[in-house]
Amino acid sequence: MPSDARARGGRLGPGAVFAVLAVVLGLLAGFGQRPAWSAGSAACQVSWADNEWTGGFTAQVSVTNSGVAVSSWKLTWTFPSQQVTSAWNAQISQSGTTVTASSLSYNGVVASGGSVAFGLQGTWSGSDPTPTDFAFNGASCQGGSGTTSPTPTPTASSPTSTPTATSTPTSTPTAGTGCSGALVCSGFEDQSGSSLTGDWTVAAPDCSGTGAVTVDTSTAHSGSRSLRVNGQAGYCNHVFAAATRSISPVGPVVYLRYWVRHTTALPADHIAMVTMEDANNGNKHLRLGGQNGALQWNRESDDATLPAQSPTGVAQSMPLPVNQWVCIRSAVDTTKQSMDTWLNDQQVPGLHNDGIPTADIDQQWLSRATAPRPVTLNLGWEAYGNGADTLWYDDVALGSSPIAC
Repeated sequence: MPSDARARGGRLGPGAVFAVLAVVLGLLAGFGQRPAWSAGSAACQVSWADNEWTGGFTAQVSVTNSGVAVSSWKLTWTFPSQQVTSAWNAQISQSGTTVTASSLSYNGVVASGGSVAFGLQGTWSGSDPTPTDFAFNGASCQGGSGTTSPTPTPTASSPTSTPTATSTPTSTPTAGTGCSGALVCSGFEDQSGSSLTGDWTVAAPDCSGTGAVTVDTSTAHSGSRSLRVNGQAGYCNHVFAAATRSISPVGPVVYLRYWVRHTTALPADHIAMVTMEDANNGNKHLRLGGQNGALQWNRESDDATLPAQSPTGVAQSMPLPVNQWVCIRSAVDTTKQSMDTWLNDQQVPGLHNDGIPTADIDQQWLSRATAPRPVTLNLGWEAYGNGADTLWYDDVALGSSPIAC
């Protein structure tokens, strides 16, 4: 009888038997197992924006969840020659060369395709390689579409992200890189010599020191000129470029944007870089500067800080990158206690005041209930102890509408 007749009669040939066995064995091998991720795909995509100086670095990390939604997360990687010293928007621990970043109470939920961001600061010896061996909740981010790419310092034409609108001051910046319509809009291109004239003058609002402010033609963010400040260490060593016009007409929210370039990391002692007289507080200054190596707001009248200068509070702020132009934006509401600050379009968590006291963040700042009313603008350097720096300011804008980097 022909073989095809035997098959139709219910008997399997050798080839068919082997095919059935292969299917059965495959099912048995997979019984009880469910792949967490599809074959060839990555658990996440990672963008790593690194700012490095001799012996130190900061990194802003953005993680996109490529799998199912999660209610908490851990991202792990290897640091062969680096040591984490602080972090924000994540709890970070390091054991030997293994680093683990864990979600906090407010950012554990990440939808499928959603993203979460955090930052860290650390030290390095010998080299500072960018990590590539990321794993998200234990699943590798390598392969598929997982990426790790240093992000270049943003320029005036390419902001790195759109700020999140979380309170009145945090509305999306206006389009474009200019500052048309702002009360203050200066790239210092109208300055003809090394001494300030016109819309700017040298000032020392509290007490003068040995620092200097000049117009510089060797370093600029855009155009051919910038404002150079030689800031000196020592108590009451103050020098500023003061805007000659009052900013009191600006409001109800005062939006400030400027580009700055530093040569020295922020010191442990308190320093100020931008000060504004507060008409609602006896013209005492609101001061945006640094302490304990990170950005902070300081209030001259009672020395309150935002964030509070506890280790937890400082960890919610960010250091100021050195030897590169960075964009700083801030928003101060004059109708209620509400303030925000962004570094390169990344909101600084510790410099967020929403009017609701938060431990280690704004509970000290909110000891004064009245909203500030800035009326002057000064850019420069104010030291109260150790801490000297040479820095440049450029593309300064202040107005009643958000201004993009």
